[in-house]
Amino acid sequence: MSRIRSGGTDFENEFIAALKTRLKKKFTTHRKDIYGNPDIVFEKQKVCVFLDSNFWHGWQYPRWKHLLKNNFWRQKIARNRQRDRNVTAFLRRHDWKVMRIWEYEVKCRFGYAMDKIHGMVKDKKAHAI
Repeated sequence: MSRIRSGGTDFENEFIAALKTRLKKKFTTHRKDIYGNPDIVFEKQKVCVFLDSNFWHGWQYPRWKHLLKNNFWRQKIARNRQRDRNVTAFLRRHDWKVMRIWEYEVKCRFGYAMDKIHGMVKDKKAHAI
């Protein structure tokens, strides 16, 4: 357990590196000064992106929670999911656009994950006629 990191995981690092090469927008990573510590922040566009791991954030959790051996893990993941909902709601109330991208999306639907971010941060001025 002590070796599990909350940030800087392989899937996060690979995704962030690819995002830097594909997007021409400036962004910062792992911002401690924004509530919830988003993994990627586009300050100018007020967009926060969270890269959520499948296990710790409970992707499709209702389908597999019965497989967990004890209540400690059920409660841990349930708290993480509730915290994620609270963080998202708080940031949206403060005029941030919030996007949560699951680990499986990065691994299995990489282009889709990139397109989701690109769609949210694209310049509205460039499309105005």
